Amino acid sequence: MNAGGPAPTTPVTNLVDDAVAERLARALRCVTISTEEPTDAADGEFARLAEHLELSFPLTHAELELETFGRSRLYRWAGAEPDRVSAILLAHQDVVPVGDEPGWTHPPFDGVVDTDHIWGRGAIDDKSRLMAILEAVEAALADGVRPRHTVYLAFGHDEEVFGDDGAVRMARRLREAGVRADLLLDEGGVITRGVADGVDRPVASIMLGEKGYATVRLSVRELGGHSSMPGRQTAVGRLARAVARVQDNPMPLRLTPGAIDMLSRLRHAMPEARRRLLGLASVGVVAPLITRILARTPQTEAMVRTTTAPTVIRGGVKANVLPQHAEALVNFRILPGDSVDTVLAHCREVVRDADVHIELVGMSSEPSGSATPGPAYEMIAALAEAVVPGIAVTTGIVPGATDSRHYDDLAVTRCNFAPIVLTAADLATIHGTDERISRVNYARLIEFNRRLIDALATGPE
Repeated sequence: MNAGGPAPTTPVTNLVDDAVAERLARALRCVTISTEEPTDAADGEFARLAEHLELSFPLTHAELELETFGRSRLYRWAGAEPDRVSAILLAHQDVVPVGDEPGWTHPPFDGVVDTDHIWGRGAIDDKSRLMAILEAVEAALADGVRPRHTVYLAFGHDEEVFGDDGAVRMARRLREAGVRADLLLDEGGVITRGVADGVDRPVASIMLGEKGYATVRLSVRELGGHSSMPGRQTAVGRLARAVARVQDNPMPLRLTPGAIDMLSRLRHAMPEARRRLLGLASVGVVAPLITRILARTPQTEAMVRTTTAPTVIRGGVKANVLPQHAEALVNFRILPGDSVDTVLAHCREVVRDADVHIELVGMSSEPSGSATPGPAYEMIAALAEAVVPGIAVTTGIVPGATDSRHYDDLAVTRCNFAPIVLTAADLATIHGTDERISRVNYARLIEFNRRLIDALATGPE
């Protein structure tokens, strides 16, 4: 893939105008909450969003082919040479529930627009990406731009509950059509400020894949009885000990080839002492030291370990009754090189109690993504530097799960990235309280997608 030479460096510092901001705000007012059991009310909200998209982007809906899969939407933008596919651009329409609505500055589904921000659940994850892609496509069509090769837009409706009814069906449709794109682009990485320790500038993390996902249930059954005559071990006590063993004995730290690549790309932005240290990482001399340094904070520990997070524990019905059953759920995000099977084996090894039943529950996935950067990655990096000059650009792996894992075999290169600049406090609003996107970040996101479309219009040589 050739983007037609370096992208002109013209930083985006303007704010989106009121009409553009209001289009995103209207999308945020659609309460498209994901649940594992769809409801009629949710169908109505997704229908409201679909109507809004079709009214807001008339050229897109007149000129692109649209196929729906329930609430999910797959667009095909035929290129001048339609048999080759240059890109699959992903975003999702659904959002997570809100558990702390009184704590929000503005109600989460009011879509408030003020001088600096657009507020609401989904403002970052992920309606801003969806709307920015459509804003860019609509503007390109108005300017008579057409991609050289075909581009797909795939907007799932159930990413927050693993994408089984949306992304899975759309990916299957693309496989049936024999699609193999140069680039798959989805959410995941952003530009962070003040998050990467020791780096003197904002860092753009263009993720090349994602960690795997598994939830393990630990459960105990006992006879029960009256609390005045307990045995030496109750179901709750045995379970608590098992959970403590799993949490206190995490899976080992490992410096993966992907982590080494990520760090090597940041060396130039680090102090001299760290540059020298990282220079030895590739030969393994100081790899244990580097992994220990990265393990100091949760954000960087996720790069070098399959993480362990006990998230649910329950058992018992009354203070004076010995419970007959207790269970806990432990969530793991799996580093490349580990697997769902190694997670289960690790749990059995550290729990060391035959009376604790250990099993996999719910959906799980293995680590996925591109093995190495390629020309498509370099194009995304150049576009990011053009929109936000002065950044350090590196690779990485998404610690969470995205729809892109379902499309993993459909593109030569997979990138998870959006060129929005976030602090640690901003990151905490994703799935949290006061989610919002600044007007300048939204302008960057639209401009990035428009430049990407222009690059795809130039096409490979």
